[in-house]
Amino acid sequence: MLVSLNNINKFYNGNQILKNISLTINENDKIGLVGNNGCGKSTLLKILTGNIEAEKDSIISLASKTTIGYLEQMGGLDSENTVIEEMRKVFAPVHNAIDRLREIELEIESGDNSSADEYQQLSSWIEANDGYNTDVKIRMILNGMGFSENELNRTVSGFSGGEKTRLCISKLLLEQPNLLILDEPTNHLDFKTIMWLEDYLKNYKGAVLIVSHDRYFLDRLCTSVCEIERGILKRYSGNYSAFIRQREENDMRQEREYEQQQKQISKLEDYVARNLVRASTTKMAQSRRKQLEKIERIKKPFHDQKHAKISFTYATEPPQEILKVKNIDISVGEGTNRKTLVNDISFEVRRGEKIGIIGDNGIGKSTLLKIIQGLLPHEGKIHWNTNIKISYFEQESTNLNRELTVMEELHSRYPSLTDLEVRNLLAQVRFTGENVFKETGVISGGERAKLCFAIMMQEHGNVLILDEPTNHLDLSSKEAIETALEEYTGTIIFVSHDRYLLSKIADRLIELTDGGYREHNYNFEKYLNILREEQAEKKRISDAEKFAKMAESTKNKQVKTYRSKQQRSADAARKNEIRRLENEIEEFQNKINSLTEEISREEVYSDYELMNAKCSEIDGLKSKIDENFDKLIELDY
Repeated sequence: MLVSLNNINKFYNGNQILKNISLTINENDKIGLVGNNGCGKSTLLKILTGNIEAEKDSIISLASKTTIGYLEQMGGLDSENTVIEEMRKVFAPVHNAIDRLREIELEIESGDNSSADEYQQLSSWIEANDGYNTDVKIRMILNGMGFSENELNRTVSGFSGGEKTRLCISKLLLEQPNLLILDEPTNHLDFKTIMWLEDYLKNYKGAVLIVSHDRYFLDRLCTSVCEIERGILKRYSGNYSAFIRQREENDMRQEREYEQQQKQISKLEDYVARNLVRASTTKMAQSRRKQLEKIERIKKPFHDQKHAKISFTYATEPPQEILKVKNIDISVGEGTNRKTLVNDISFEVRRGEKIGIIGDNGIGKSTLLKIIQGLLPHEGKIHWNTNIKISYFEQESTNLNRELTVMEELHSRYPSLTDLEVRNLLAQVRFTGENVFKETGVISGGERAKLCFAIMMQEHGNVLILDEPTNHLDLSSKEAIETALEEYTGTIIFVSHDRYLLSKIADRLIELTDGGYREHNYNFEKYLNILREEQAEKKRISDAEKFAKMAESTKNKQVKTYRSKQQRSADAARKNEIRRLENEIEEFQNKINSLTEEISREEVYSDYELMNAKCSEIDGLKSKIDENFDKLIELDY
């Protein structure tokens, strides 16, 4: 046990945010913490990290060995340091010990042996903490988090907000606390970096507590999910998909139990009412009344009526051929500052297709959406067929008038709607009460997104163009928009980093790359499988190069002379162990190759749980190969 929380309560302005919460975190737990915005997730994290205090009757117990690392967004970095300097601060005690070791060596050289014992202790401590490989660890983590060798000597202040967040995560991973707390760690990360982080955290030697709206991330990583609803925490075993199933099953069971008990209570109450005043049945009625009093009443199941109800419809059926794009460019800037990001993009869109546009940050995905609508200048040809009505969701919602209230925004677009009709429409996207009179310039990003969905519901477009539609949304709203897009029968072209949404919605992908693009005429799951294959191939090449270097090193070594039978026996045992490790590596690699082939099959990649199991097995085999390589190096191979 690392942490035990019991009876955690917290009030703000008389409102109880957390109610009698209990949670135990053990070593190697991978826990997802979910719930709607404002449910108390951040409050619980702050209590756990000691940033705020819970109520007096709350009990927080930490084991003596517990060390907590908490991701602060863009916090905890010295902006004047270079990246390598900032990362090396994590290992300051090790570096100080190495410096002291060098001082003692000079003392010994001068004939002063008074610190010989200290030298021995420091040497053992540095070896135990792998102190001579700190820069290797730093480069491995930074490379995984998307930083190149050339960026190591850049000053922290020169990085963007998203890059600083990645640096914070890198520094936290290097610190290796045995309880790692991450709040939205996948923000600002591309697919490859997220996949690397997933693999790293799955094998992390410690517990991980994650708050995230990235459902795919929670699916890949978590062994349990905790949901906070109305201040109460419930824990579910398994990943996010398992949590959704269990929650639905629990809700259905509670509903059945409540209804059955209500029927029983109604029958007893009816019997008492009819028979209490009759002399012949009074005793029976009194017995039933006592039975009623003893019943432990089941509370009526709570159903959140605030879930957004989003539905996109259209009246005009478009033709089969929707859009033709021929040799267009994606460029930014003007005049001499104009820069072309991607050249000669060509693709076609047919009726009913749902196309996901993916690629690294800053590659031009949002720009492409604007170009195909004619909102930005471009080279090449774009042809929309007749009877096409586009409904566009812009990521930053700049199409809203920030000086108008939410009600006025809708009235300005649809003056024929009555106030009641506007309020009913807004209620569907969870705009109620006085919130409808707020100016659009002061509402949150999630509220602006839902206002835009309300507008789109009235536009009845037969082509939806969406730029990051799930950004800023809580989990329930993400599920609502996901369901709406699944049920929509029109054409969708959308940009998203939300892998769960891409997995559910996209049947085709257009990937923008550095200077080019690739079309993938299959779904997102198959794309990820192929991406994993490509990464596995790079790993195989890297391993082969490592083998070649070790073999060359062995070849260049002088033939050893044996001075004793024991030495010959020890060397023979070493060679046998090397052979065994090499055979295991080959066996593990063959299994990986076989599993990689399996996950490319539709019956596997379309079954998410089976896919997860296969990927986990591959990850385990890769870890075993790495362990064998380490052992070979130790054997001086």
